[in-house]
Amino acid sequence: MGTAQFDFSGQVVLVTGASGGLGQGIARAFAAAGAKVGVHYHANRAAAEALAAEIGGMAFQADLAHEPECIALVDSVRSTLGRLDVIINNAGQQPVAGLTDISGDDFRAMLDANVGGPFALTKALAKAGQGGSVVNIASIEALQPAAGHSHYATSKAALLMFTRAAALELGPLGIRVNAISPGLIGRDGLESAWPEGVARWKTSAPLQRLGTPQDIADAALFLASDAARWVTGANLVVDGGVSCAPTW
Repeated sequence: MGTAQFDFSGQVVLVTGASGGLGQGIARAFAAAGAKVGVHYHANRAAAEALAAEIGGMAFQADLAHEPECIALVDSVRSTLGRLDVIINNAGQQPVAGLTDISGDDFRAMLDANVGGPFALTKALAKAGQGGSVVNIASIEALQPAAGHSHYATSKAALLMFTRAAALELGPLGIRVNAISPGLIGRDGLESAWPEGVARWKTSAPLQRLGTPQDIADAALFLASDAARWVTGANLVVDGGVSCAPTW
């Protein structure tokens, strides 16, 4: 497997939610691999524009909970950057609330953000009729829920099934659709804000550390590249092995 398979020169990659830590890491990785990157943001324009300037990309705003804005985003990227080859569906919500405290509106809003956006963007890419690759950023909570995350875990489980369903239907159109399920990703202030949780994670994970944005970015590079040309409908768990640990 040569390094040329990870060369994205001449390709355009849209990374949603790219103004946040994980999205920034993914966007930087694709830019370093030669891609022109569309840096999507919802509200943090300053961070998105700063990142776009840093990596030679372009910032695009959209509220991905609304399908018309998803369609407009794909159209804007294609018209501005000339094409669209890869979508990394990274944007999402992760609020914490007990199941009995979640309203129906809250539940629907979670599904709209975490599943509706990837659905609409993937459909828009497919309708363009030029093939491509989609990588959905799910979560290990799609496979094993955590307390206070019932709506989040449900949305990520739905995203995994959407990944498989889209792979089935869009394969004949030359579109591969895969997912990554990250474990706990470190960020500034996490260890001081949640020291007991971080300590439990490090004790449980065979690799004994939190993940980094680069860990997820490398997995996204693989799934979007020619090295994964016969991979579609897959879910790559990137969690330091914590899913292997016994829970009893």
